[in-house]
Amino acid sequence: MANIQPIGSRVLVKRLEAEDVSAGGIVLPDTAKEKPQEAEVVALGTGGKDDNGNTIEFTVKVGDKVLISKYGGTDVKIDGQDMLILSESDILGIVS
Repeated sequence: MANIQPIGSRVLVKRLEAEDVSAGGIVLPDTAKEKPQEAEVVALGTGGKDDNGNTIEFTVKVGDKVLISKYGGTDVKIDGQDMLILSESDILGIVS
């Protein structure tokens, strides 16, 4: 994979695959699937700065599974894989 490092408080994530079968057992075609909101953190940015110029630490780390906002971020394709660059504020929580 290409070596990509987001800038500032941005995070590079890879969406986890959506379910192929609904809760009722119906097989869903690709066109009926919603974008998954679960993703895995692939890379962290250089870090944000507060008003005093101090670096703000990231809450997430590489490898964390996270819940992301549905329409946040920018879709990018890296080495044929669909990824998403988003602000850490677009991450809603860490999935444990």
